[in-house]
Amino acid sequence: MRVIGIDLSGPRNHKDTVLTVFKQSGENLQFVKWVNNLSDQDILKEVFEQSQLDEVVLGIDAPLSYEDGGGDRKGDRELRKFIVNLGMRSGSIMPPTLNRMVYLTLRGIKLSREIENLNATYPISFVEVHPGAVIGSRLSKQNIEYVLAYKQEQSARSFIRNWLTEQGLTQLPIEMEEESHSIDACAAALGAWHWKAPSYNPKWIFPACPPLHPYDYCC
Repeated sequence: MRVIGIDLSGPRNHKDTVLTVFKQSGENLQFVKWVNNLSDQDILKEVFEQSQLDEVVLGIDAPLSYEDGGGDRKGDRELRKFIVNLGMRSGSIMPPTLNRMVYLTLRGIKLSREIENLNATYPISFVEVHPGAVIGSRLSKQNIEYVLAYKQEQSARSFIRNWLTEQGLTQLPIEMEEESHSIDACAAALGAWHWKAPSYNPKWIFPACPPLHPYDYCC
C-alpha cells in the first residue's frame, strides 16, 4: 500500500502545496518522497504514478465539500468541539465557504473529483484530514503545547518530526522541520493510514454523507 499525504494550498499558491509519499512496510510507513511547489497537474501525475505500483490511500488537508447555504458543515462543528477538548484552539477549524477558505475548498473539491477519474491500475481511496488534529489527538496532554506552536517554531516542528517517527513514519528527512507544510503533509498521511489500515482506527471520524459530503472526514 502507498500512502500519500497532501497539505493543499489555494490554486494560486503552488509554493505551499506539499505532498509526501510513503509505502507500508510491516507495521511502519517508510518514507519514499517529498515534493512541494505543486500544480494540480503535478498532483494528479504523482497520484497516478503511485497508483500504477500499488493501492493508494490519500489524505488531503482541504475541505472536500461545503455546506449548502454556507457556514460550517456538521463535521466542522463536531471536530471543533473535539479539538477544544484536547486543549487546541477552535480557530483552526474554519467554514469551507469563509472568504479565506473558499479557493482552497474549490481546489480540494476539483482535485478529489479528478483523482476519482484517473485510470489507475490499483484502487485509490481518500479521506479529508485535519493534520493538526491528527497530531493533537495522539500527543500526550503534557506535550499538547507542541501542536499549538509548530506553525511558528522550528523547535516544535523538530519535536513533532521525531514524534512522527515514533508513530511509525520512518526515515523522515530532517529538512522537513524547516516549515510547517511538510509536517502537515506527513500528519495527513498518518491520519489516512490510521483511517485505512485494519489494525488502526482514526481518533475522530465523521462519516461520508453522500451526495453532498461524499468523503469521510477524520483525524
